[in-house]
Amino acid sequence: MPVPRAARKPWYKVLYIQVLIAVALGVILGVLSPSIATAMKPLGDGFIKLIRMVIALMVFFTVATGIAGMKDMKKVGRVGGKALLYFEVVSTLALFIGMVVANWLRPGDGFNVDPSTLDAKAVMVYAGKAKQQSVVDFLLHVIPETVVDAFATGDILQVIVVAVLFGFALSALGNRCKPVMDLFDGMSHAVFGVVNILMRFAPLGAFGSMAFTIGKYGIGALGPLVKLIGAFYLTSGFFVFVVLGLIGWAVGFSIVKFLLYIREEVLIVLGTSSSDPALPTLMHKLERIGCSKSLVGLVVPTGYTFNTDGSSIYMTMAALFVAQATHTDLTLTQQLTVLAVAMLTSKGASGVQGASFVALVGTLAVVPSIPVAGMALILGIDRFMSEARALVNVIGNGVATLVMARWEGELTREQLQQNLANASLPGGVDPAV
Repeated sequence: MPVPRAARKPWYKVLYIQVLIAVALGVILGVLSPSIATAMKPLGDGFIKLIRMVIALMVFFTVATGIAGMKDMKKVGRVGGKALLYFEVVSTLALFIGMVVANWLRPGDGFNVDPSTLDAKAVMVYAGKAKQQSVVDFLLHVIPETVVDAFATGDILQVIVVAVLFGFALSALGNRCKPVMDLFDGMSHAVFGVVNILMRFAPLGAFGSMAFTIGKYGIGALGPLVKLIGAFYLTSGFFVFVVLGLIGWAVGFSIVKFLLYIREEVLIVLGTSSSDPALPTLMHKLERIGCSKSLVGLVVPTGYTFNTDGSSIYMTMAALFVAQATHTDLTLTQQLTVLAVAMLTSKGASGVQGASFVALVGTLAVVPSIPVAGMALILGIDRFMSEARALVNVIGNGVATLVMARWEGELTREQLQQNLANASLPGGVDPAV
């Protein structure tokens, strides 16, 4: 069924325009008055914390009610298995593309850095967070100590485990749990209502984060490392428009139309350098164009851990940049070892602040031929690169959800194209949520 077109809002009330203006003002303030701009950091941090505050509740109620309302319980396992297979294939492809581009453009050539002269103290702070985990450790970590602990820590995978169990239980008990189902469904709408309120502060959050980034690090910080940043952004663009574009074309939608549909989320991620604020509204928009509630609830939050395409590109590119900058010659076997280790460490660092940088430090710690101290070279520009990482991660998870919906037969090619074409582009979250 086509998505109805919402009434057009005045341009100054459209969320993506407000965020775009806020980002521009943040850049201007960062350039003109770095000290004042740096003091704007709490605006960005506060907005991200407000969104993270409700993510666990939103995921729980969405997944639990979605699964409980499904007639085919086998579909949950089937969707989960297909999603994990898709995540692994695409994120591995992203790691490989990052490695190929780094070997082709060689952004680290010409630095001639002696690792012993670098100040590695700041990197060691991240090294302390990069805990090595076996597969068993990771799987055991997914199980929370208590139900409450999953919500207290905000670990999305743990929340999904609890939600899936509750969903199966509610489905098995049937009518006896109808009051609980009604309560959960009502709470789900209430949580999205809270998100709708919080998203009004998105322009402030984007302004604060962008002003802080430019004010603290300055445009001048990009100078010596502009080749690495440029290579990373170009590779990210290639991945979105070519790789994800081809995937979208194969299942029946245009990546450009999809990007226009989620333009608010793209700009919010760009402004805040974080993918978390986009999670609630991305899930809602995917439901609006025909993906089932249960599928969206399973694929998107899980993808935030297992389908980090932008982070994957960054990890292999940055690792080879450090090797090139410190004249560390790597054989093909050593490079493939970096790729293999990154496939694991990229998942193990999820949920940690600065997760991609932490995961990269953890990767280099396992591959001793590349000096970990070399990470000090890119610590100052990591904030600039985090914007592209987060953007690719969010777009990749949106595309993955549409792929799963088509794979499961929830949408035909024609329905998906029509729903995207008829979707309301100017608005953000529906007022009726």
